[in-house]
Amino acid sequence: MMRSMSYYNVGILCLVVFLVVVRETQVGEAAVTCNPMELAPCAAAIMSSNSPTAVCCGKLKEQSPCLCQYVKNPNLQKLVNSPNAKKVADTCGSPFPTC
Repeated sequence: MMRSMSYYNVGILCLVVFLVVVRETQVGEAAVTCNPMELAPCAAAIMSSNSPTAVCCGKLKEQSPCLCQYVKNPNLQKLVNSPNAKKVADTCGSPFPTC
């Protein structure tokens, strides 16, 4: 009887650990770390009339939840609000949010 209770407890513990790991993985996938340096692949397109690269577009879409934060940052405002930045966003199919 004691041995079967022990297996039962180990089974419950494994289930709890599995559920915690699955939940943490899902939360980690949904969370975006806001870091304007992630948009470095877009610098050439924003600073000139070059077309954005696929890497730039991927990063722009990844960072899209952070764009309002960047717009409100006085150090980034001029760059993020520039006509070329909006052109890059449009070209990438990632429209600028209304903040």
